[in-house]
Amino acid sequence: MDPVKHYHFVTGRLAEKALRRMVEELSGKQGFRYSIQVMPITVAALMTVDWIGRRLTVPQESDYVILPGYTNGELEDLRISTSAELVLGPKDLRDLPRVLGVSDFERPYGEYSIEIIAEINHAPRQSIADTVAQAKALREDGADIIDVGCDPGRIWQDVGDCVRALCDEGMRVSIDTLQISEIERAVANGAELVLSVNGENRHAADDWDAELVAIPDSPTDVDSLDQTIGFLQQHDCRFRIDPILEPIGCGFAASIVRYATARRRYPEMPMMMGIGNLTELTECDSSGVNMLLLGICQELQITRVLTTQVIHWARTSVQECDIGRRLAHFAVAFGVPPKHADPRLVTLRDARVDPHGSDFLRDLAAQLKDPNYRIFAEEDLIHIMAAGVYEKAEDPFDLFARICGRLDEENKNTRKLDAAHAFYLGFEMSKALTALTLGKQYRQDQALDWGYLTKKEVSHRARQREQHDGE
Repeated sequence: MDPVKHYHFVTGRLAEKALRRMVEELSGKQGFRYSIQVMPITVAALMTVDWIGRRLTVPQESDYVILPGYTNGELEDLRISTSAELVLGPKDLRDLPRVLGVSDFERPYGEYSIEIIAEINHAPRQSIADTVAQAKALREDGADIIDVGCDPGRIWQDVGDCVRALCDEGMRVSIDTLQISEIERAVANGAELVLSVNGENRHAADDWDAELVAIPDSPTDVDSLDQTIGFLQQHDCRFRIDPILEPIGCGFAASIVRYATARRRYPEMPMMMGIGNLTELTECDSSGVNMLLLGICQELQITRVLTTQVIHWARTSVQECDIGRRLAHFAVAFGVPPKHADPRLVTLRDARVDPHGSDFLRDLAAQLKDPNYRIFAEEDLIHIMAAGVYEKAEDPFDLFARICGRLDEENKNTRKLDAAHAFYLGFEMSKALTALTLGKQYRQDQALDWGYLTKKEVSHRARQREQHDGE
């Protein structure tokens, strides 16, 4: 498209912010003129040609009218009062630069503004060496600060030694306790953050050379949080606030409101959210929960989250938060939904599945001339084919029995399948069944895509080549 022309962009309310930002950047690069018409509809994908035609107002100087990519109907049915050319834009706003002929426009991805505090629970119950090893693994997964969790009801005499050991490994450390003596030992040995400070221990906070986290005396006691904030301000302490996230069924929605209220009341004050309160106490895979909470934090400018990964369904929370904070930053920075930027949190299902279709499978089976088996997972069935063979079924055991039956008939009870080949077919059909069950893409001899949890798989053919070369 001609960069000196005038473009009239049509969009809905949801995409307006992102479109304006992108078009402004593109115009700066290309020098084109533009106008934007925001239609009275939230989602642009719901527009039809007839609906647009009753509301479209095109400036006379426009050379092109760029409609949303999901617009339903034939563009030639849309009548406009100018000579502008109607163009169906991309279905994904991030493809707009390509439509406008801008080849070097790329949005940076991977930046983040939220730090992850990873808690090691009940640190007094294990050796300092075990705590250091656990902390190194958490740092490798993306943790910025290691939080040493103490046990309520007892004083941990070795807390200073533990904090010093972590700091000696180059780690940033926080201490999670209300006990003044434990805090003093931890801070003296290098802890930079104290969780938590409230009406119980704030009188001693003036002596701690560390950043503090102010919390309410109880989650719903907002007045006590304000009192602690006032006290810490009066004593010139460095601190951030955490109104306390509560689990679902125990005040979750109200606690989210408290975070939003705190941000309005204290617009410039650093904040923290303990998101482990939700992931550890919600019996579902933690990745989606973490992503949602990080999105809330990003929009509210909550720049630290505290998480833990004790319970099994949340055992990779730090990795999930590391990915989620990048997605959240990207979405908020550019005003776009967090999709089509990083699929690694899509683990149970795939971001997309591309079936070949029944016609393709039927034609392929008819053309095969060799005895090697091909396996596909489509139409809720496992398909297996080779020269003269095409079987499909829901149950891999059924398929295997059919294949063996065919070989019995063709070879007078002398089966061609040796143990290694039978194992291979069973392994592949098991993967195919998993893919069908979860709605994932199956490709023979390739690992299923589990997002950030994917483990590389050496294909059967590659193993055969390695074995052959070794001989």
